[in-house]
Amino acid sequence: MRARRRRAGGTFATRPSAVTAAAPAGRTPKARRTTPTWVWALPPVAVLALVFLYPLALVVQESLAPGAYAGVLASESFRDALVTTVWLAVASTAGCLVLGFVLALVIAFVPFPGGRAVAKFVDVFLSFPSFLVTLALLFLYGTVGMANGVWTDVTGDATGPFRFLATPWGVLLAEITYFTPFVMRPLLAAFSQLETAQLEVASSLGARPLRIVRQVILPEALPALAAGGSLVLVMCLNEFGIVLFTGAKGVTTLPMLVYSKAILESDYAAACVVAVVNVALSVGLYVLYRGVSRRAGA
Repeated sequence: MRARRRRAGGTFATRPSAVTAAAPAGRTPKARRTTPTWVWALPPVAVLALVFLYPLALVVQESLAPGAYAGVLASESFRDALVTTVWLAVASTAGCLVLGFVLALVIAFVPFPGGRAVAKFVDVFLSFPSFLVTLALLFLYGTVGMANGVWTDVTGDATGPFRFLATPWGVLLAEITYFTPFVMRPLLAAFSQLETAQLEVASSLGARPLRIVRQVILPEALPALAAGGSLVLVMCLNEFGIVLFTGAKGVTTLPMLVYSKAILESDYAAACVVAVVNVALSVGLYVLYRGVSRRAGA
């Protein structure tokens, strides 16, 4: 009865918990020990070192053979391959920028049936391998392709006139065809954020479509063009499948030269020298691409 009265009156004192009673006065419980952050970084770093850094170090070590750099850099085949790689990459990037900008303009601002489906197909096209596009062009314009077949059927000639795929122009066409969607994707994203009110105001003031494109749309598209162009330039510099599958004679790029030196000639030191030069160019262009993408907000 007394205990109940004390509870009802509010004078019942609760007993301290075992944890509180056991803890000495003036001390706080010790914080739970946690694993250092660097321990969690060890597994991915070890995998990266084993899979990427170690083979790259072996390539660099092999390229340091006595006289390897002097012999390769002074050779005419290396200089020709370097010039061919650079001009194909630059020309392909320029073609992709022009064609990608025009196609993105049509998809984004010209209403037509199936426009959304075409925009989605651009995303799907990015997953296609490069040799697939090259094979499609060979089926169309190859020596025994559809275009030459139609020509021989109509004219009765033994062979058709379309033989440009075995030339540098065929490689250029294949690279522009394959890499243009890589420019269109950031452009379509940039056009989707463009305020249509600006276009309506410019049109109401009497501006023609070409002037609207030049003074309103193009300034907004420049960061996306720069980011997409930088990415295409890096990818064209390292393209191997397109050059190989077109079978273009006399078109030797740096990746093709690595393949020729290593597989056909068994000159691994020279192949490693060319590979190191190609990696250095790629890393430099990648740094440029990341800087442009960061400024564009990509």
